[in-house]
Amino acid sequence: MNAIGLNHFLTLGAVLFCLGTYGVLTRRNAIAVLLSLELMFNAVNLNLVAFARFMPNLDGVVLAVFVIAVAAAEAAVGVALILSLYRNFRHIDLEQVDTMKG
Repeated sequence: MNAIGLNHFLTLGAVLFCLGTYGVLTRRNAIAVLLSLELMFNAVNLNLVAFARFMPNLDGVVLAVFVIAVAAAEAAVGVALILSLYRNFRHIDLEQVDTMKG
């Protein structure tokens, strides 16, 4: 019976990060871009926790908790920006929002 090793977690993290990168580069909807960024953050967290699980120290877990806190703040700021974008332009399509109001 094969045990799940570090390589499995790192491969899953890399796949999730690539999916998030693809979403950021191809999506025009601001909410989809924000969700793709969160997917990328979670892929990094998965790798950090996997390293912490298979290494003797707990530095990866501490760093993962810190990244979760930063991601929560990033999500709050992102949602506030999306709401402001919708109030000003009545849509959240990033292709159509290319001008700044003064």
